Amino acid sequence: MTFAVTTHLNFRGQARAALDFYQHVFGGEQTVMTYGAMGQAQLAGSPDHVIWGQVAAQDGFRIMAFDVQAGHDHDAGTNAFYVSLRGTSADAVRQRWEALAEGAAILQPIGPSAWSPLYGMLADKFGITWIVDVDPRS
Repeated sequence: MTFAVTTHLNFRGQARAALDFYQHVFGGEQTVMTYGAMGQAQLAGSPDHVIWGQVAAQDGFRIMAFDVQAGHDHDAGTNAFYVSLRGTSADAVRQRWEALAEGAAILQPIGPSAWSPLYGMLADKFGITWIVDVDPRS
């Protein structure tokens, strides 16, 4: 038996923009369901807010997101989680890094580290912290 771990991001009205951005960076197919389309518009700040969305790419990348229901507390938090993106190709990792870096705060510039030939850390334009590196076993 195998398991897949998928990061699920929670937003307050920015889920669609985040999914669009991650699809731009990673490619793949985007699926979006809105509160309105699911007959639950009264639960959302807007019927167009995302009740569930996903980007899934052929190379294995997958991320989910939704907009927290109206009236529910939402605080993105500080260092509540990181998304780890680890690849086997330095060129592919650098390409993803450069795309994620658009509008981002660079926390650790990408470069060699003690554990990886290429490592970097950034907070993207949505405030999501990414750790990007090349798998040292590759």
